[in-house]
Amino acid sequence: MIQRFIKKENNPALLLFFAGWGADDSLFKLPAETGYDYLLCYDYRNLDFDYTLLQGYSSIRLLAWSMGVWVASQVLQGKDFPYQMKLAVNGTLLPIDDGQGIPEAVFSGTLARFSEQTLVRFRRRMCGSVEEVKAFLAHHPYRSAGELREELAALAETVARSDMPCFLWDRAVVGLRDKIFLADNQMSFWKGKTQLLPRDMEHYDDGFFAACISGKEDGLWIKR
Repeated sequence: MIQRFIKKENNPALLLFFAGWGADDSLFKLPAETGYDYLLCYDYRNLDFDYTLLQGYSSIRLLAWSMGVWVASQVLQGKDFPYQMKLAVNGTLLPIDDGQGIPEAVFSGTLARFSEQTLVRFRRRMCGSVEEVKAFLAHHPYRSAGELREELAALAETVARSDMPCFLWDRAVVGLRDKIFLADNQMSFWKGKTQLLPRDMEHYDDGFFAACISGKEDGLWIKR
């Protein structure tokens, strides 16, 4: 796993963001809220995590998206950190599952037929609209298709040999137009486990992440 500080000013608070499969720092190199450092995690070909990077912070906002929800839960379970809020976005703790994640046939088919063309189609489904595709491509990840296939294969293997992680989230944002983690599957998993926040958005929403990282997304980071 790559852990990269997008913003490091020795602030007392930290935004810790686990991005989804295929991401890198070009996709989420966005302004963080004043008073927060910003640490981005991506590239899950292995789940090695340097916990010392979280030391010294008095408050941590945890944000995770897509496959990053499972990864964050896996590496942070059993650890005690001063969380201000733990926010899961368009993902579950059963990421490859017919009823509560990405259907197994869809995941395995994507991996088996993975190519540049597959990646283009995936990103179109992820973004949903022409406008969102343009926003994504304005700062899309610069990683090779071969590397992304390695990451997808590693995730498939690690998920298959792991139990569902034991980790509690404060809120789950569910994109009602999500075509990757279908909204019904997300709702099925999170019901009774955390506060559900349905949003009229696709799997990836440029404006949502910009507002969420900057702290301008009203109410998301305030406990009720």
